[in-house]
Amino acid sequence: MPQPLPRTLRAAASALAVSLIALTLGGCGFVPDGSTPAPAAASEADLGDDDGYIPDGESVSPNADDLPTIANLDLDLRTALQRAAADAAADGVEMFVTDGWRSERYQQLLLDNAIRNYLSEEEARKWVKTPEESTHVKGLAVDIGPTDADSWLSQHGNDYGLCQTYGNEMWHFELAVRPGETCPAPLSDASAG
Repeated sequence: MPQPLPRTLRAAASALAVSLIALTLGGCGFVPDGSTPAPAAASEADLGDDDGYIPDGESVSPNADDLPTIANLDLDLRTALQRAAADAAADGVEMFVTDGWRSERYQQLLLDNAIRNYLSEEEARKWVKTPEESTHVKGLAVDIGPTDADSWLSQHGNDYGLCQTYGNEMWHFELAVRPGETCPAPLSDASAG
């Protein structure tokens, strides 16, 4: 007659069996309590042009109207940005968009990543708004690079109605005034407004 398995081995085998069942049923959308399973979290690998995604370290021309990150911007913002970029180029400054319009799922991914990075939603919200609050999702904001373009736009942006919105983000600009008006002082960070 075979000897029974030791208690620790039986416990490990039971845990493994439960895990395998959960994985199998979970993959079928079954949740034991009857609720709807949460969708898998998006990752950068899941994002594409249709989300307005521009990979880290890359940028696009403000004239790239064929890309959703530019095409989905508010028309007045896009026009002001393109005029500013042309004038900056005439001054010898190249201006690129590092982030423009974003999909809601892209914005949520950025917020989730910021919460993990800062270990606090409160701290993360100083840098990233929710999809419902984000001016990027609404097509009303652009992030500009490189640094000399940010500096140029900080000095001349009001000529186009473009203003730096947050003190902690020298790259974030929105159409905030009529061309030629004085830009308001930037808010301290994204959680301030």
